[in-house]
Amino acid sequence: MIDNIKPKEAASIVNSLVSGVVPKIGVQHITVGRSEEINAAIGALQDVKNGLSLVKFWIGDFGSGKSFMLHVLNTVALKQKFVVANADFTPDNRLYANDGKSVILYSAIMDNIAIQTKPEGGALQTLLEKWIEQVIAKTAEENHISLTEIRDDQYLTLIQHSIMKTINEITEVGGFDFGSAVIKYYEGYVKGDELLRRNALKWLKGEYSTKTEARQDLGIREIINDSNYYDMLKNFCKLFVSMGYSGFMINLDEAINLYKISVSASREKNYEKILSIYNDCFQGKVSNLFINFAGTKEFLENERRGLFSYQALKSRLESNKFETSELRDFAQPVIKLMPLNHNEIFVLLKKLKLIFDFNYQTDLNISDEEISVFMEEIFNKPGASEFLTPREVIRDFLNILNIIRQNPEADKRRLFGDIEISDERPNDLIILDSIEEL
Repeated sequence: MIDNIKPKEAASIVNSLVSGVVPKIGVQHITVGRSEEINAAIGALQDVKNGLSLVKFWIGDFGSGKSFMLHVLNTVALKQKFVVANADFTPDNRLYANDGKSVILYSAIMDNIAIQTKPEGGALQTLLEKWIEQVIAKTAEENHISLTEIRDDQYLTLIQHSIMKTINEITEVGGFDFGSAVIKYYEGYVKGDELLRRNALKWLKGEYSTKTEARQDLGIREIINDSNYYDMLKNFCKLFVSMGYSGFMINLDEAINLYKISVSASREKNYEKILSIYNDCFQGKVSNLFINFAGTKEFLENERRGLFSYQALKSRLESNKFETSELRDFAQPVIKLMPLNHNEIFVLLKKLKLIFDFNYQTDLNISDEEISVFMEEIFNKPGASEFLTPREVIRDFLNILNIIRQNPEADKRRLFGDIEISDERPNDLIILDSIEEL
C-alpha cells in the first residue's frame, strides 16, 4: 500500500486523473522520475527563503507533466512555510492589458492563495486575520494594554495607526490605499460588521471595477487595476514575509494562452511584462518572491509568436549550450521536462493501481505482467510516438480499472486492444502551428 495516504488524497488523485487534470492534493504519492527537478526546486525555494527572488519556466509538451510539477512545487513550498498561489492563463486574462484582463488574473491568484493549513486555497482571509492579530498583540504590548481591552472602540484609532505604520514600513507603491483597505477589514473584524469586512476583502482581491463604487463602500479613492496589480502582489509578498512566512510563490500555468494572443502588439506587451518581472527578481528589486510559468515548447521557442520572438527574453532564456539530455542544468531559468521513460511509467501505473484499490476498497486482479501488456499495447499503437502523453496513458489505465471494477467479467485483453491514440493539442493551437508553417 502507498504509505500515509489519506482517503481524501486518494479520492482527489483518482477523480482528477480520470478527468485529465492534476489533483490539488496528494501529488507526492504519485511522483516518479522527477527527483532531479524536485531537488532543484527545493534548492530554489531555499534561495527564495534566504531573500532572493526567482523566475522559472517549466517547459514541456501537452500532457508531459508541467502542471504536475507545479503541484509538486506547491507541496514542497507549503511544507517550507511559503504562501502559495496558482492561476491559469486563459483567453480572458493575461499579464498586460488595459481592459481589465490583468486584474482578472490578479483576482484568480488572490482567490487561490494557500498555506499549509489550507492547501486547497482560499487562505487570504485567514492570513489577514492572523496578521491583524499580530498587530493587535504588538500594539497592546507596546502600550501596556490588555489584549481584551485593546479591542474596545476607544482604541480603534490606535490600532488603525499601528496598521498603517506597519504597512508603510513594508510597502512602497500603493501602500496607503493597501493600508486603508486593511484598516477597513480590521474595523469590520472587531465590530462584527460582515459587510464592511467583505467589501475590504473585495478591494484587496481586485474585485472593484470602478473607483466610485470603492469610494462609496470604503472611502478609498483608488482600486487595484491592470496597471498596479503587480505592485499589490509585491506588497502582499512583503506582508506575508513580515508575518514569518518564507516567501510568496506564484504558479502561472497554461502560458500557451499568451502565445495564442492574436494581436502581435498585445502579445509583445505581455512578453515585456514577463521581462519586467524577470528583471525585478534577478536584479534584487524584490525579495522572497518565486514566480513559475508553465508552457509548451512553442510558447518558449517559436520565434514568431513565442518568448523567443522578444529578443530581450530570448537572450535571457536560451538553454545552456553545454547541456545535453544526459548532462542537465537545473539552475538555469528554463527547465525542460523530459518525457517519463517506460520504467517510470510502469512504476507510476503500479502506484495508481494501489491508490485506486484503496479509494474504492477493492483488490482488482491486475498483475504486473498485465500492466506491462497494457503498456505494450498502448505504446505500439499508431501515432503513439508522436501524440501519446503520460496524461493519456494514465487516463486510459484508470478508465480500464473503472470498467473492471464495475464489470468484473470484462475481458482485460480486449479492453487493452480497444485503446486509441489521439492528438491532445487544442484545435486552435494546431491551426496556429499550420499557419506558422505556411
